[in-house]
Amino acid sequence: MDNRQLPSWQVGIEPSGIRYTAGAAADLLSAAASVGIAVPFACKNGVCELCEARLLSGSALNTRNQQTIPIGARLMMCRTAALDHLELEISAVMAAGKNPPRKFQANVVDVRAISHDVYRVELQLPRRRELSFHAGQYLAVNLPDAEPCYFSIASSPSEPHIELHIQASPDWVSAQKVIDALTSGETVNIELPYGKACLACMPEKPLLLIAAGTGFAQMKSLVDYLRGTSCSQTVKLFWGVRRQEDMYLRSMASQWEQDWPEFTFQPVVGDDEDNDWSGHHDQLVRAVLDSGADWNNVEVHVSGSPAMVYTLMDALLEAGLPADRFFSDVLEYAPRN
Repeated sequence: MDNRQLPSWQVGIEPSGIRYTAGAAADLLSAAASVGIAVPFACKNGVCELCEARLLSGSALNTRNQQTIPIGARLMMCRTAALDHLELEISAVMAAGKNPPRKFQANVVDVRAISHDVYRVELQLPRRRELSFHAGQYLAVNLPDAEPCYFSIASSPSEPHIELHIQASPDWVSAQKVIDALTSGETVNIELPYGKACLACMPEKPLLLIAAGTGFAQMKSLVDYLRGTSCSQTVKLFWGVRRQEDMYLRSMASQWEQDWPEFTFQPVVGDDEDNDWSGHHDQLVRAVLDSGADWNNVEVHVSGSPAMVYTLMDALLEAGLPADRFFSDVLEYAPRN
């Protein structure tokens, strides 16, 4: 039988509430991974038992011994196929923004300048499989005798190392201290993950990603994550900066546009000819409003200063965007009174 004619089943994961579709020809782990659900695994052959789940309801098949799995029994998702709609219990799979922050000591793998004031930092956790986070979340760097410094994670959750983009101009004392510490030290104490403006699975609507400055780091995490799934939704990235040299990975974003048919990139640069940069991100907001998006059928993720985020949010809600489709961590750490 052609696989396109095989039935597909809905799989629900508790307590996260995440749902996805599993075809009869795929194991539950592969089907979950294809839509970006982060089920822990190592071996994919039923030995490591990291992808263990408990069957709450429905009918499933153990593909190793071809036996039907009884309700209430444990199963390995890599060795299980759906025979009906399923409900599973997997405590290791968390809903978006629900991962509890944990402290880790990370090894500093690399620190390098990628623009006149932005550094790319690469960190390695000795026990990477113990860490679960979602695309779009952020972390805290904890230096001795200093307040935590927060930075967006720029890498996908599936990557073995953690990438950061840190803007550290000479007059930004706290960020410069972090770069100095990372450059001179072999390890650093971090705490993660933080943030609710993230993705735990493939989106159901087209995405608009809007970043100002190093807010691009959060969007890079989202894009890298989505490119590793079977995402069929369109994704459009707006990246606003004051000067051409501030768009530190413009070539990367342009390459995404060439390689990924569903993706488009619109740079918004203050010193482009005929542009008028107001200092309050009005130009970026205008570019988003002029995009022609169907505001009733889109999901928006924004990273930037509170002033930019709230200006954009007000404009999009007035244009018809439902409030529950606007996501930004600013709404959590800098709420309006």
